[in-house]
Amino acid sequence: MKKLASRPAVRLLTLLLAGSAIVPAALAQADSTPVLEEIVVTAERRTQSLQDVPISATVLSGEDIVRKGVANLADIQQVSPSIAINQVNRSTYVNIRGVGIAQTAPSSSPGVAYYIDGQLIPHEQFISQSFYDIGSLEVLRGPQGTLTGQNSTGGAIYVRTPDPEFGVVKGFVDQTIASYDWYRTTGALNVGMGDNVAVRVAAVRDKRDSFSKNIGPSPSDPGNIDLEGARLNIALRNDAETLRINLRGEYFNSDSDNNAVKRRNDTVSTNPYVIQEDAISYLKQEGYRLSGELKLALSDSVDLRALTSWQDGSTTDQTDGDRTSTARPRPPASNVGRVGYTDTTIETLINEVNLLSTGDGPLTWVVGAFRMDEDIPITVLRDNNNTVNFVSSTSTIISKVTNKSQSVFGQANYFATEQWELIVGARHSWDDQTYNRIVSAGGTGISKLSSTKLTGKVGANYHATDDTMLYASLSRGYKAGGGNLPASSPAFGPETNLVYEAGWKTTLLDRRLRLNGSVFYSDYKDMQLASLANGLPLTQNAAAGQSMGGELELEGRFGALGFNAGLGYLDAEFAKDTTLQNTVANRNELVTKGSTLPFSPEWTVNAGVQYEILAGETAITPRLQWSHVGKSYATPFPSLVTTLPSRDVVDARLSIDPTDAVRLELFVTNLFDETYIASQLQNSSSADGGIIYGARRQYGGRLTYRF
Repeated sequence: MKKLASRPAVRLLTLLLAGSAIVPAALAQADSTPVLEEIVVTAERRTQSLQDVPISATVLSGEDIVRKGVANLADIQQVSPSIAINQVNRSTYVNIRGVGIAQTAPSSSPGVAYYIDGQLIPHEQFISQSFYDIGSLEVLRGPQGTLTGQNSTGGAIYVRTPDPEFGVVKGFVDQTIASYDWYRTTGALNVGMGDNVAVRVAAVRDKRDSFSKNIGPSPSDPGNIDLEGARLNIALRNDAETLRINLRGEYFNSDSDNNAVKRRNDTVSTNPYVIQEDAISYLKQEGYRLSGELKLALSDSVDLRALTSWQDGSTTDQTDGDRTSTARPRPPASNVGRVGYTDTTIETLINEVNLLSTGDGPLTWVVGAFRMDEDIPITVLRDNNNTVNFVSSTSTIISKVTNKSQSVFGQANYFATEQWELIVGARHSWDDQTYNRIVSAGGTGISKLSSTKLTGKVGANYHATDDTMLYASLSRGYKAGGGNLPASSPAFGPETNLVYEAGWKTTLLDRRLRLNGSVFYSDYKDMQLASLANGLPLTQNAAAGQSMGGELELEGRFGALGFNAGLGYLDAEFAKDTTLQNTVANRNELVTKGSTLPFSPEWTVNAGVQYEILAGETAITPRLQWSHVGKSYATPFPSLVTTLPSRDVVDARLSIDPTDAVRLELFVTNLFDETYIASQLQNSSSADGGIIYGARRQYGGRLTYRF
């Protein structure tokens, strides 16, 4: 294990000490009532206070999301410790505590489960839509192998939209205008139709030019944003309020161009935001989600919850394979061509049913069953003969993956005394995959794979006072195995993650200060690591991995002063020697024990401070926030072309609230115009990979009207 570095921690402490200079004045303004609002989470299938849930978690309310400028999933890493997010073309890769996914393949699954309103979104292609009309956001760290199930070896993210409210009509309109021609419009309308029917509709239109300039002949604007979406939520209940039904629908459509990828060793320009492409590139994503959720009180002590959802999403994208308008030697057919085309459809049907206790006794419990069926047809075409647009394929891949997942689970919490709470949970999962290689240069045929695993959690909580809880747990997460596209490549087996964790949650100073912390040790078996072989996605099992670390989160509110901070430390490495595919060298190589696991930044830090100033009836609130993500590597083989250097990003915001109905916000993101690498692409093309740089400095305004 590495020696702890301390520079990010010192920076965080310095910022907090600077902010403490105005604490006395703020304390003078503070009244005797609690000023920190209770944070509510649904991580354990019931509504609970964050301070009562023995999970390391960052939870943001809808107001927090607005105040901290979280516009999409990638922004979460600026406000939550121990998380690294990389967006590449059609996919968003989320890693928590170094566990997640780093490459798209139809047969592999993410290591961080993603939920919207209780619906599992099982693949990383459809989680990058713009955040709008969000009620809360929960980032859970560590395996959630009992209640969440597979695909949560690293953790889980829960996004919840506001429920329709009965008996009221209200809504909002929100307009953002900023540099790079960024225009973002969102809005929502809630209509309560009497006491038992309510409807909420919300929509977004988000458009922005690229941060990069393409000086090649292509008319495309790689790196831009052009998307729209809408949601509908119909809520029904009976007079006794023992039955509630939510019917939800969501539509999303993105018609952007692909990422702006800077070629390595680019001789066209030394400017990281100047690229040269001649091929027409685009990224089109469209889909919808439909769900019905029923909650029924079977008795005074037992509730029934049932959820059915259908998801249908498609992605069509075309890329400049050599990422240049300068003629290069014709690449072999086994590589991504000068023009690459991919079409993927993911259809998913999910059913889940729960029984939950609701009584006031010392025992609370939840049991449930889960089933998922999905079909994933995918077509990959490559044109090595043309440089501008796809004409005819010189390499064709047509395949279809069918996944079926079933599980039963349960968890019980028991107060043995007024202070000691014991937890036992278990989940048994059965996963089956059929991989049909219809057309493939790597070989055709059908492979069938099955995985089964028992996961769960045991733990103990000590409620020292009404405001302090200590906890310790042992939890196990699991990710199913699958097949690889080349028929000659061996299938990969299940991944497991066993985590020992201890932590505390405490609220201090008359509920004005919240301090939560955790430490953990993780033991990985058969880690699934993704790479590329001859331009094709490949997933392999590493022998073993281990990590240790911890998180510390602080939030305070003293009258007009508010502040927050988060600190994550991670030491993640291979526990044994193993042989894996080196994407850069395009061959299997030895990874020695002690090598750093991919996407495992040692330090992740964030901090923010704000102060409300009253000018008559107008509230003026400046806010400053900073985030640090440490150095990490995109593959198990550290080198210049696999390194993501550390980065520090500062945002500044000024909110003006003349009334409760109107808010004007002026902002500058990436205040010091930090140039940083957001993602490293490996040699999936004749360009030998490339670099995606992060967002440049933006300045603009946001006007919100509530009615």
